[in-house]
Amino acid sequence: KIPYQSNLLAMGLRQGKTKQLLESAIDCALLAVEIYNKPRTPFRIENYITNMIMAWTKVFHAHFQNTIGEKYFYKQKGSTRYILVDGERKAWELTTCIKKVSTLTPSVKANLEFFIKLRNKIEHRHINKDEIGTIIFGECQSFLNNFEAFIIECFGEEYALNESLAFALQFSTLRTSQQRKASKTLLAKEVKELMDFISKYRESLDDTTFNSQEFSIKLISVPKISNTSRNDLAVEFVNWNTVKDADKDKYSKLLAIIKEKHVIKEVINPGRLKPGEVVSKVCAETPIDKFNHFDHQCLCSIFSIRPYKKEKEADPFNTNSAYCHYDEAHDDYLYQEAWAKYII
Repeated sequence: KIPYQSNLLAMGLRQGKTKQLLESAIDCALLAVEIYNKPRTPFRIENYITNMIMAWTKVFHAHFQNTIGEKYFYKQKGSTRYILVDGERKAWELTTCIKKVSTLTPSVKANLEFFIKLRNKIEHRHINKDEIGTIIFGECQSFLNNFEAFIIECFGEEYALNESLAFALQFSTLRTSQQRKASKTLLAKEVKELMDFISKYRESLDDTTFNSQEFSIKLISVPKISNTSRNDLAVEFVNWNTVKDADKDKYSKLLAIIKEKHVIKEVINPGRLKPGEVVSKVCAETPIDKFNHFDHQCLCSIFSIRPYKKEKEADPFNTNSAYCHYDEAHDDYLYQEAWAKYII
């Protein structure tokens, strides 16, 4: 495990591989933001995610180059020879980099792992839909914020991105009922699987991680309509710790309204059944008194309800969400009441 090692040098990094990797990482991040903020760009969300994953991988490599030297390349088992791909040494991919840095918070890790899995799912499909971008806006913003925070921690504030970025302009979110209906129909047909993945991944997180700004930025847009100086900035970001208690109460009431649908998101997996409970229900409500766990596993396999560990490349989140959910905290599966009723 490699901790952060701040490199706050007054003169900045000297020219070399570390600086080249760092500058390349920053260029990838800026390109990702430029693409994201252009609403008519084809494959906007896919390109943002792909470029940000490249940016994170490169900044991790810069950090390793700066702290441990060229030890972030794979070597052949039991040998000092490097593994080569097209004549080039194979460097640690992002998943390995995350494991090697010990001081990443659980929320930052959850955000990174979310986009790695989402990238793998969209790699061979077209999801150029505003709905996806809107739904994961918070995660996208944290993806970028965490990247900048890591750069500042490791290399100093002179490499911060804030002077290069602007607040993106957004169009009105008001829509007619017909537009919403058409949008939902399109969503149901073309990106339902991705929506299921996003929902299941969020549900698998504990409340602390899910509510963290490092996993997903949560914003309330409140127009400034009074006591506003003509020299004030149009957009101001307020540190929660500096807000007065009276104002915190007001913001909390707004949050309570906005987050109402999330309050009952996870109350220790409400209404979900363990495999043994499914078997018991089937035995109790059918003439089949010898229905057992093996029979249950066979039915799960036949109807593609969940993947199994024997499948090396299987994504544990790839379940039929109408019947089954993966519980990441306990590394097991829980079933809906509907699955037991379906078997019965």
